[in-house]
Amino acid sequence: MLSAGVRLGIAPPIFWRLSLREWRALNARAETSLSRAAFDALAQAHPDKA
Repeated sequence: MLSAGVRLGIAPPIFWRLSLREWRALNARAETSLSRAAFDALAQAHPDKA
């Protein structure tokens, strides 16, 4: 795990102070972005108020 932290640019002293929640956030896979169709559907369902 320490080597993974170093690959992320985290110095060892900082790595050892990370909480489990912080470590999981750093290692979480990036979520995919919305497709254009999904964005359009969301925008239509919740239009901006003028």
